Amino acid sequence: MAHDPVSIPEPTGVLAERWSPGKLLRLAALFGPAAILASVSIGAGETIVVVQTGSWAGYSLLWLVLLSVATKGVCVTYLLGRYTAVSGEAIGQRLVRLPGPRGWLLVAIMVLEFAAAGPLWAAIARPSGELMHYVLVEAMSLDGASTLVAHAAAWKALFCTAFILAALALGAGQSFAVLEKQQVIICAILVLGTIAGTLMVRPDFAAALVGSLQIGHVPAEIPPWAPTAAREHWLLTLSTTFGYVGGSVMTYIAYANFVGLRRWGLCSHPDVEAIRRRAATGGPRDYLPNDPTQAKRLRRLMLPLRCDAGIGAVVLWVVSASFMVAGAAVLRPRLASGELGSVFNGWSLLTDQSDIWRSIHPSLVWVYYICVLAALWGTVQSYPEIYARVTHDFCSAIWPNRMFSLSRFRLVIIAYVLIVATPLVWIDVTFATLTGVVAFLATNAGVALAMIAALYLDRQLPPLYRTHRWMFAAGVISAAILATASCISGWGLLQSVMSP
Repeated sequence: MAHDPVSIPEPTGVLAERWSPGKLLRLAALFGPAAILASVSIGAGETIVVVQTGSWAGYSLLWLVLLSVATKGVCVTYLLGRYTAVSGEAIGQRLVRLPGPRGWLLVAIMVLEFAAAGPLWAAIARPSGELMHYVLVEAMSLDGASTLVAHAAAWKALFCTAFILAALALGAGQSFAVLEKQQVIICAILVLGTIAGTLMVRPDFAAALVGSLQIGHVPAEIPPWAPTAAREHWLLTLSTTFGYVGGSVMTYIAYANFVGLRRWGLCSHPDVEAIRRRAATGGPRDYLPNDPTQAKRLRRLMLPLRCDAGIGAVVLWVVSASFMVAGAAVLRPRLASGELGSVFNGWSLLTDQSDIWRSIHPSLVWVYYICVLAALWGTVQSYPEIYARVTHDFCSAIWPNRMFSLSRFRLVIIAYVLIVATPLVWIDVTFATLTGVVAFLATNAGVALAMIAALYLDRQLPPLYRTHRWMFAAGVISAAILATASCISGWGLLQSVMSP
């Protein structure tokens, strides 16, 4: 009968095996969608914002990294991906039915993300251009190098623009499978590189542990070498640091889409398209069987999701914490002694950092360069695919009777990003302003909406298929934390704009 519950498929392959070290390795080999999410999340936030925070706050704000990873890298990621894995349905198809104007939440998420797109891309491209210019000027012994020095501002802007164009061009025709493999490699480079770098700077691991666990602790005094934004608007600086550990709202929405593409959970059902049609006219309660045995079977089918989200969160935490530890261990002592003066000169923090690494060991400079460029490239190269897939899914949910082309969405979005980001690269907009705008719109307020949406989606499932009560409680706490960070970010940004 048409209204009979579906039958949950039996687990096969590695999912049907008994637990063993070999099974754990084979599950780890499924790591992919969260690699895209982690790679996108590790951009200007880790390479500049987090290092900068560590250089004036030391190890005392490492808890911000842990808190952000727990709320976004674990709760938001897992609960959004879980709904698609359990229901087989794209989350946009369910959220479009929220009370009120059709698709209002989907439109709000798209507006927040695309309003932040220009500052987001500029905040990534600007340090990339600075670093590329620095490397070329240092490495070149040709006569042309003097031209690069004499017209540094223009050349840096050109490098930034070229970086954006290359990322958009290569991202235009890249498939999900290729993108996933590339981002797994980038994550491996980042983890190995940052661990190596952290060990070489010999940090105070005891202080780092204390700083990670002292949730809510802030330094009693902000030192004079801290950037102006931290001294004048310290709450905004904290909320920006929190926001920049992790990705923007669309990256988390896209993760649920990637779960569907990997056919995890109920998405592995041979008749998943028929299930999605049933979901479009009803809901998961109409077709998920009220049978504990089958519910347990579905939980086994979701094992790749749990492993993937867990590994992704670990990658994000390791890299983010390593960058902050590097700032605390290397930059802070030298700034405190007056040896360096100030390294917070506009966009030059990346190049200033390289001098510090060189003073420790010359080979460490190239470890640093590789990690930073891999982080920034992994971020920008993934965004065209993320933007296109989420926008396509949301528009298809809002206007179900219209046919939309994913490739056309991708081209339109690429043109939009180029138009809104390029002027910000060429004009003198401060790093603090760009990151503050992005943190408020896309990584705090937008992600807070996504977390609330994830909690709502979980309640749309039959009780037998909902997440554990402790995980739902963690989601509620995460939503409260993200909402608070959003309010602080918005208020602090307003104050910084209005202050003389």
